[in-house]
Amino acid sequence: MQITNSKRTMIVAILLSAAFVSILNQTLLMIAMPPIMADFQVDVSAAQWLTTIYLLTNGILIPITAFLIGKFSNRMLLIAALGLFSIGTSIGAIAPSFSVLLVARVIQAAGAGIIMPLMQTILLTLYPKEKRGAIMGVAGLVTGFAPAIGPTLSGWLIAHFTWRYLFYTVLPVALLVLVCVFFFMRNVTPKRESQFDSLSIILSSFGWGGLLYGFSIAGSVGLMDWQVEIPIIIGAIALTLFIVRQLKLPKPILEFRVFQTKEFTISTMLSVFVYALMIGSQILLTFFMQNVRSLTALETGLMLLPGAILMGFMSPITGKIFDKIGGRLLAIVGYSLITISLLVYVIITMNTPIWLLSIVFVAISLGIAMIMMPLTTAGMNALPGHLMAHGTAVNSTLRMVGGAIVSALLVASMSGTMTILNAQSTEAMLLGIRVAFILATVISIVGLLLALFLRKKSE
Repeated sequence: MQITNSKRTMIVAILLSAAFVSILNQTLLMIAMPPIMADFQVDVSAAQWLTTIYLLTNGILIPITAFLIGKFSNRMLLIAALGLFSIGTSIGAIAPSFSVLLVARVIQAAGAGIIMPLMQTILLTLYPKEKRGAIMGVAGLVTGFAPAIGPTLSGWLIAHFTWRYLFYTVLPVALLVLVCVFFFMRNVTPKRESQFDSLSIILSSFGWGGLLYGFSIAGSVGLMDWQVEIPIIIGAIALTLFIVRQLKLPKPILEFRVFQTKEFTISTMLSVFVYALMIGSQILLTFFMQNVRSLTALETGLMLLPGAILMGFMSPITGKIFDKIGGRLLAIVGYSLITISLLVYVIITMNTPIWLLSIVFVAISLGIAMIMMPLTTAGMNALPGHLMAHGTAVNSTLRMVGGAIVSALLVASMSGTMTILNAQSTEAMLLGIRVAFILATVISIVGLLLALFLRKKSE
């Protein structure tokens, strides 16, 4: 079907709006745990499930989006995703108990898990290779701006209303986008003959779900705890069986042969690393701000805000640069900037000015903007069209799992340092945070070295 420029613009606007509202929803709830715990009389470990269950549902849904994109029309799939998301948001707003709120989060995540890979696949299909960097950069602006304003908006809403208004704020936007999808969305990607394999779905759920669950709770109970080790072992076994089965099926649920393309493999690894460093550095800075310096969640959000806003606004610019020069130089400069910035965090003290922490995070965010969307685009450009949906599903899944693993390792290194010192003081935590930043710097250096193997655009 021929897509005119006006229709293409409308499709892009709808997709970006859907992505924005789903990401905003995820970040809004991050600092709303204390009032939710007080309302429902639950402890921290129970409240943490609001985040964990969302992550798990995403991790189960995203790997099968390639199958769903091939099986159903874009319009039908987006209506279903936004419909689920809106239903979950409605239930969350009026949830009478904590268990109902958990169910609401599962329904929300089921919709959100489909939206992001679907958006990437459609955008990459709509535009030729030489223009994909620019449009993915615009997507980066939207997906970067949502987490930038999320914590600050959440802090303001909670200060003036109740946590339920986090859901009331998101719901009308989601419903408006749903109406626009119903009237203006067009099918872009072709339907492909696909095979539903129930065993693959089960193995995928246990594989990705086990890994995500294990690593997501590792920060609170420790990497060596049986609650972490058993899910990770089960997840690793199930994931291995899942991969072996996909390689044998004539029409796999998720095509792992995308890794036969060297450029896709390296680009995906680099985007996974940088996403993990972004999440990990935010977690460590939150520990420093709130546990060491005793500042509020809102103050923490404001400290991170300039960097997050810059990352969003730089994404379209780095996307256009990618279209002209390719991803290699961007990745090298970006990882160099991140490495130098992390080294500054390695030497932070109790008296390090907050403005300096914010400026360094701005530098990290600039490096992330040079890598995240450009390298994702580079990986997708290296794949043939029929593997695009599989590529976006693999990329999104690995970023999520990579973020969980690296975050767990960083928190574990911080906690391990405190255990070795046999102290729970702010000084011990500060030293633990510095050790964790050393580990993050090592990961960044590995990314920098790996970036050297990327292909130059002239090649």
